[in-house]
Amino acid sequence: MLAFTYSASHAASLSVAVAANVQFVFEDIKTAFKQESGHDLQASVNSSGKLTTQIMNGAPFHVFLSADTEFPEKLVKEGFAASEPKVYAYGALVLWSMKNTELTNWQSALQQASVSKIAIANPKTAPYGRETMKVLAAAGLDKTLAPKMVFAESIAQTNQYIHSGVADIGFTAKSVVLAPEMKGQGKWIEIPHQLYQPIAQSAVILKAGKEQQAQAAQQFFDFLYSARGRAIFEKYGYLLPEKK
Repeated sequence: MLAFTYSASHAASLSVAVAANVQFVFEDIKTAFKQESGHDLQASVNSSGKLTTQIMNGAPFHVFLSADTEFPEKLVKEGFAASEPKVYAYGALVLWSMKNTELTNWQSALQQASVSKIAIANPKTAPYGRETMKVLAAAGLDKTLAPKMVFAESIAQTNQYIHSGVADIGFTAKSVVLAPEMKGQGKWIEIPHQLYQPIAQSAVILKAGKEQQAQAAQQFFDFLYSARGRAIFEKYGYLLPEKK
């Protein structure tokens, strides 16, 4: 009872910049962290590139969960971060469709005449889009499929295109198709890991976090790498970094 009174009286509200692929996972993280610390988390979801731009333009986020490591490193270099980037998970790519498309051979599936639009997150701002283009280049399909490609602002918008049927098929994060909200909807197949670099997703405590909510921001950062935090990411299909 005393612990509850303490946490409630010292409860903070953290503003977290969340990469779109982490959108569904974040709900579980938010609930678990609230139970453990008493602190609330408020998410702003977008592509990592757009969130980075917002942070550099003064958006007062406390912690940033990126879909890669490059954007957090940029924030460190430019003086907007208060910690070094640390990998919290490795993301996996899947091909997903709400149509009755045979996905066993994913390369053939993309070239079918019935597939006229392929949703991909913008490779300039969304790391999953960037890795998707590497996969297609490695498979020798980037130029062939170019006329079919429909670029979305983020993985979240990519999911909307696929789920609504605006696109016949699309590349997204494995965490999305495993989310309770999406599980069992449509068909998906995981892209072989050897075709792309594991998507190392890093978090950083931002300057505003250190200045405004130092203790709570550090608690949340540590929670991401705790046994409970790691278990949540694993449940959503992420690969975990080795514990140091």
